[in-house]
Amino acid sequence: MIGVLKLVAAFPLPAARGIGRFIGFVFGRVIRHHRDDAFLQLERSLPELSPSECKRIINSMYTLQGINTLEMIWYSMRGLKKLENTIELEGREHLEEALKRGKGALLLSAHFGNYELSAMAVSIHGYKLSPVVKTIRNKTVNEVIQQLRDHEGLTFLPSKNAYRDCLKVLRKNELVGMIIDQNMTRDEGIFIDFFGKQACSSPGLAFMAAQSKAPVVPIFIYRTPDGGFRQKLFPLIEPPADRKPETIHAATQAYNKLVEDVIRETPEEWIWMHRRWKTIPLEGDSLVVRAKD
Repeated sequence: MIGVLKLVAAFPLPAARGIGRFIGFVFGRVIRHHRDDAFLQLERSLPELSPSECKRIINSMYTLQGINTLEMIWYSMRGLKKLENTIELEGREHLEEALKRGKGALLLSAHFGNYELSAMAVSIHGYKLSPVVKTIRNKTVNEVIQQLRDHEGLTFLPSKNAYRDCLKVLRKNELVGMIIDQNMTRDEGIFIDFFGKQACSSPGLAFMAAQSKAPVVPIFIYRTPDGGFRQKLFPLIEPPADRKPETIHAATQAYNKLVEDVIRETPEEWIWMHRRWKTIPLEGDSLVVRAKD
């Protein structure tokens, strides 16, 4: 696998993107990986779109996912210096404002745009970031991904039992990154409204902000017409006042509403094939919040 990655890095970036475009085409139109799920979720979430618009967005989504993957490999293998002149940082003052408080900051993001490059770009700008990530079941693939993510300024934390480690990072006035747009099981999450339908979401970000008093700073990465990227930091969100179930629920809802608004701007940049609404709510589920120690 490492040999394949080195081969990808040997190509010029436009060629690597071309390979990614082809891989996206195969997954989306030949293998049709979760394509029906993607169409169904897009049509239900954005009913104002015509069938032809939905088809265009879904096709573009698969293409961009392929390109994202090859870009992540190419930049990781070539070194982060290659990113310096391709990513424009907007809203840095929001992050600086958050860090002045000395409580660290929680970066809120989603599987939107090339989110892997977004984490790398944060470290390029001189910040120490610890993103929380899920461990991939296949050990070999997981090891390779870890090697690709191994860059100065980045420390990836496995999501299982990461809560205490995240608090330690925040106490050092550093950054913790959390992606909040994945479906959770009933015993792990709470139900919030996402595109007009109940979705099970992790309350972990709200809990952590409430306990640490660290502000939340939303961050998303967008493509620019010249082939580069624009990384946008949004105004900070104050931590919840307490850890009461209704307070945590309101904060988690607000975080997901922001993600929804970003997706609505450029829906082809989000992973519609992910079964975001897989967990079905039962009566009384919406305010169930598990206590954190």
